[in-house]
Amino acid sequence: MATVVITQNDNIEQAIREALGSIDLEPLVRGKLVAVKPNDTWASQQDTTGVTQPDTLRAVLRYIKQFNPRELVVTGGAGAAETDDVFRISGMMEVVEQEGATFFDHNRPPFTQVKLEYPPDREVSGPQQTVMVNPRVLEYETLIALNQLKLHETATVTLALKNIAMSYPAADYYGHPRASEKREHHFFEDMHSFIAAMAKRFPIDLAITVGHPAMIGTGPLGGYPVETGMVIASTDALAADVVGAKLLGFGTQAVRHLWEAGRMGLGETSLMKMQFPALNMQQAIERFTEKAYGKRLTFQHA
Repeated sequence: MATVVITQNDNIEQAIREALGSIDLEPLVRGKLVAVKPNDTWASQQDTTGVTQPDTLRAVLRYIKQFNPRELVVTGGAGAAETDDVFRISGMMEVVEQEGATFFDHNRPPFTQVKLEYPPDREVSGPQQTVMVNPRVLEYETLIALNQLKLHETATVTLALKNIAMSYPAADYYGHPRASEKREHHFFEDMHSFIAAMAKRFPIDLAITVGHPAMIGTGPLGGYPVETGMVIASTDALAADVVGAKLLGFGTQAVRHLWEAGRMGLGETSLMKMQFPALNMQQAIERFTEKAYGKRLTFQHA
């Protein structure tokens, strides 16, 4: 049974500590090369609501450091901007430096090709058969996806699986933004299948999804940011994404990359087969909707 920890606190650092305190991080972190991948899609001086906030990143790095990783890397790969610009503008770069972590931009060369796998029962396999990545990402022993709780106009939601899948393809190879198609690719022809295939190739060891702020209305940029204080954490990244999607109003089959990832056996997709040691699902829905919409909703969560 998958364990998903949901916490809520107006002090996001406290909410993160409470969530991570319910997870046994020792075997994931001690002596390991640990990579934290925040959301770093795009930011400007006027708008940083679409990316991980510096206090979020600080809280996660400080909590992880107490378990003595061999090396702690904050790995980034912005899809619509230069990664170091996003980190600098958002304030994340200052946090990386203050906390003694290493910043790494996996959009940069060198590049290596990796093969992707799709469900064997598909009549036609996914359109993107291989992907070019920086080989450094293949060395990470523990991958932590640090995500914003957001809607996405194409992927439906952008949570842990989407955070990794659409960041690892090296933008210096494919183009800034990747949609510019400097080199031919098929990421957007069937984005959901691509995300699921990437989740299989690059498994996430710990998903931490934070609604500070969450983004509703649309996304991944240009939506309505709302401060919710919500944190979702799990060593089952797919389960964490299913919970995040449910808070935003979607069941598993409404988010096809989650449904496909479930069919591939990458994690739990049934809320009935999850355990919640902190807030339960109904409590989380009520607290999230009150913050997001000003009213506690109690929609079906089974």
